[in-house]
Amino acid sequence: MLECMLKRTPLFEAHRKLGARLIDFGGWEMPVQYTGIVDEHLAVRNAAGIFDISHMGEITVSGPAAAEFLNGVLTNDIRKLADGEGQYTLMCNERGGVIDDLYAYRLSGEVFLLIVNASRVAADVAWLQDSLGRFARASDVSMTDASHNYAAVAVQGPRVREFIDKCFPEASTSGTRVARVTDLKKNQIGGFPYQGGSVLISRTGYTGEDGFEIVGRDDAICSVWEQLLAEGASFGLKPCGLGARDTLRTEMSYPLYGHELDENTTPIEAGLGFFVSLDKGEFTGRAVLATQKASGVTRRCIAFKMTGKSAPPRPHYPIRVKGERVGEVVSGTQSPSLNIGIGLGYVSAECAKAGTAMEIEIRGTACPAVIVQKPIYRKG
Repeated sequence: MLECMLKRTPLFEAHRKLGARLIDFGGWEMPVQYTGIVDEHLAVRNAAGIFDISHMGEITVSGPAAAEFLNGVLTNDIRKLADGEGQYTLMCNERGGVIDDLYAYRLSGEVFLLIVNASRVAADVAWLQDSLGRFARASDVSMTDASHNYAAVAVQGPRVREFIDKCFPEASTSGTRVARVTDLKKNQIGGFPYQGGSVLISRTGYTGEDGFEIVGRDDAICSVWEQLLAEGASFGLKPCGLGARDTLRTEMSYPLYGHELDENTTPIEAGLGFFVSLDKGEFTGRAVLATQKASGVTRRCIAFKMTGKSAPPRPHYPIRVKGERVGEVVSGTQSPSLNIGIGLGYVSAECAKAGTAMEIEIRGTACPAVIVQKPIYRKG
């Protein structure tokens, strides 16, 4: 009965054929692993991995006042984007709490694409619609939840650039104009011809490795998946699930909505102040974020490593300094790259300095750890 209630991406049958272990992830039946989390994680770090990200949401915002509207509801400054460029940004409520973290791309002068978290699509659309209803130039903005129209894959790893151009041999025709996919720079996006249609390809990523995201219609993305697996096989490309995606992003200290971020947590507390442009003018949540930036916060998101042998740290485990509880873990795992327990947590601001010794309470035992600078994993 549960299976019937879960949503499935267009790549669902491909996952089953590859022997993926499937789980419920935010209402989607998604692969958590194929050959194993460690194996897939190391493939991305050393060669290449491909992920189904079709569950994520796509929202288009366009019109003469689209940039003005988005600048009023997002923390980063959309005016910095040229055609074919993207930026990481956040959408906050009036309290400064994060409704979602997302990527915003300017496809062309008045056309923007927002890539949002799968679990937050409905909340994001509702918030944007409500905000648009109060926007003075609402008639000059068109907004569409296009999530059902698109599927997507992410291909990540140091060897991806060696084979991706074979799958998309033609120059881009929209967004950033380049002769080939590998000419895209970090945070650029372009429209590339593909099998009589087109796909959008961006160069961003959620793993800390070089890589690309391909967004397109269901049939195109199913073909892209198969073609990339075929072209990338000799370069070590492997299909990867949510398990490796989580260990990779935790090593890089990248936030995951529902763990490091929620509607009661601000970007300043989360250590994402770089993506808050206080000098661009008024936007939702600005007053609270400006006060926090000027006066400080009572808690901060820290990264840590275990310093002794222990079971992996997990969310909600207590964090103690000198025996006193100062916070709790929000993300924790065994790092395949470092072969130690690592994690992210919120602690009292006065305890948040890198180098601070602490203990994670794991199954009733105080296990030693130390706060480290982000990211936890650094290449080389």
